[in-house]
Amino acid sequence: MNSNPTTATLAIVSDVICPWCYIGKQRLRQALDLLAAAITLQVRWQPYELNPSMPAGGLERSAYYTAKFGSEAGAANLIANVTANAHNDGLEMDYSRIARVPNTIAAHRLIWYAERTERQDAVVDGLFRAYFVLGRNIEDNDVLADIAVAAGIDADDVATLLAGEEGFDIVRDAAKRAHRSGIQGVPAFIFNERFLFSGAQSPETIALSIERAVAKGL
Repeated sequence: MNSNPTTATLAIVSDVICPWCYIGKQRLRQALDLLAAAITLQVRWQPYELNPSMPAGGLERSAYYTAKFGSEAGAANLIANVTANAHNDGLEMDYSRIARVPNTIAAHRLIWYAERTERQDAVVDGLFRAYFVLGRNIEDNDVLADIAVAAGIDADDVATLLAGEEGFDIVRDAAKRAHRSGIQGVPAFIFNERFLFSGAQSPETIALSIERAVAKGL
């Protein structure tokens, strides 16, 4: 591989209620530690809606999952599987605390805003923890404000954002573009604006895919 430093952009298209996106972020973190020192990545988070028709206020979690996965037993099996995977990756996850599945546009808007101050990664971490560990309503402005401030964003700036409509159209359009581009599963990894792969792959696979993309000059 070329010994000259390589700087590239890695965009992760994800939804903050997607458990595999939560797991995939942890595996990406591990993959970055495996990458050659000559590779520097600018990681950016882009919006995706698992359920674009989710109403404001969300839906009761148990009923939503039963309808989505066909039965209570089917939903329970899938939750058990993803929870086991999260725990194997060293992540906390407690679906019993999740009362409702929210509409995620407001959370995505906060991620979009956080890019201005290079706080996206911390905000995404905060959103995942709030939802999957604490069962908080990440559609609620007070919860979003707590997450933003904990991530290092100025409280007054966050209050101004949450009181207005800035960014909603941008985020909605970006989520729609992701669907139109053919992305059907998340997390999806986009390297220098080219689709790389989707799914919560192993850290080794993620690192190898990035290194191969760099070697090909993508």
